[in-house]
Amino acid sequence: MRLALIANRAAGGGTDVDAIVEALRAAGAKVTVQAVDGAPVELPTTRPDRYVVASGDGGIGPVAAMAAAAPVPLAVLPTGTANDFARALGLPSELQAAARLAADPRARTRAVELLRAGERPFVNAASAGLSVDAARRAAPLKRVLGPLAYAAGAAGAALTAPPLACRAEVDGRVLFDGPAWQVMVTGTGAFGAGARLDVADAGDGLLDVAVVAAGSRSALARRALAMRSGALSAQPGVHHARGRQADLGVPDGTCFNVDGELCRVEPPCFRARGERVDVVVG
Repeated sequence: MRLALIANRAAGGGTDVDAIVEALRAAGAKVTVQAVDGAPVELPTTRPDRYVVASGDGGIGPVAAMAAAAPVPLAVLPTGTANDFARALGLPSELQAAARLAADPRARTRAVELLRAGERPFVNAASAGLSVDAARRAAPLKRVLGPLAYAAGAAGAALTAPPLACRAEVDGRVLFDGPAWQVMVTGTGAFGAGARLDVADAGDGLLDVAVVAAGSRSALARRALAMRSGALSAQPGVHHARGRQADLGVPDGTCFNVDGELCRVEPPCFRARGERVDVVVG
């Protein structure tokens, strides 16, 4: 099994690339380290049997796009703090187990849709509103609290963050127009270290859009519980639609949380273009 490894050393507070290579080779794979922290290290002379990404959620989308274009399967070694993608697909979190799965030629794969935020590829969720404020608050807490940093950040955001003016159109139809606590465009539906949008299907070739209309701050605790239990779409004041393109009208300069990475998406257009990647799932 020929594996091309792309690793992000900064994920999860520090990723040991040498230990990952050793684990993959111990599992019987021939490993080429193709890139570390986005910088090319070595280009494989032949197409690999699989791409392997060792990263948090934010680094998976770009490598998934490479694997989809090749096309070859993608194996994921979750080395981030939240690892929502791995959790959503039931992938092992321990390095040795994940390496054995990545190197197993008999492992089955699952087709997962690849979405685009502008031209940026992502797999889990892109969102604006409370999630951005929560991510900013969580960032300095990750080393101390780990995944609990996201809950702490969300609690702080719920107390003080203002609503977002948002107009959401899905395939040309208006889904929502008004103040919102949060708007999400999702693939797997996983975000925020264990939260999820229950109706999302990672393999249906479509994107899911959910808008949480602004209202009483006291109700945000109920929203948070719904996100953790997977019952968000059934909540009053939550607007949901599914389609191939979502266009969001938000104030200029609005920041988005795309698979855990804060960035601008200009214009804020999100698409499911029929791109899929076969993810090694066991």
